[in-house]
Amino acid sequence: MTPRTGKNTGAAALASLAALLADGTRAACLLALLDGRAWTAGELARHAGVAASTVSEHLGKLVAGGLLAEERQGRHRYVRLADAGIAQLVEDLAAHALPGAPVQPRTLRESGAGSAMARGRTCYDHLAGRLGITITGAMTSRGLLRQDTGFALTDQGVAWFGELGIDLAHGGRRPLARACLDWTERRPHLAGVAGAALCAHALAAGWCARIGSQRAVRVTPAGARALAAHLGIDDL
Repeated sequence: MTPRTGKNTGAAALASLAALLADGTRAACLLALLDGRAWTAGELARHAGVAASTVSEHLGKLVAGGLLAEERQGRHRYVRLADAGIAQLVEDLAAHALPGAPVQPRTLRESGAGSAMARGRTCYDHLAGRLGITITGAMTSRGLLRQDTGFALTDQGVAWFGELGIDLAHGGRRPLARACLDWTERRPHLAGVAGAALCAHALAAGWCARIGSQRAVRVTPAGARALAAHLGIDDL
């Protein structure tokens, strides 16, 4: 009997990917890198609470497995998520891995950080948390975004981005708009080219500011005014 090489190859590839993800240190690194920035091995080691030599070994496996991309500047080694598809995979898995009540924080610092992340954060290169969900809902209710037949910007939505001076030009296979399941809110927020462009604009225009060195963001007073004016949001 001829072996089913294609199926066997696919199964082996899936098993290999699962093995890469099945480690707490590697998972912590991948979640940290969802902020869309490049991190050094030392920064990730401190974040994961392990030795630098330990995290370097794990990062080597993630780079070899295609989940991370490596960049070197002088003697410094930086890693980042390989692409938006990997970010989507990590975020989706995180959403499905925590189907019940959120894990209770062990310390006051963890509680504060967790609350900030739930209020607003970046998910790779787009906005997530209550902030992302609220913006997505406002865009939908104002006819800028459709969710009834999958996520899609309407003509009015494309024009809205243009009015704000946000460039939606893109190449490659990344969709203009995509639903990303929010792991704290359990609802989809806007991702894809439009989500990334809106997030970049919010940070560049000072609508949002990062909190600390991780993914949490807060809406600034200028951002609150802009979101109220452009999307009718007044309850952030």
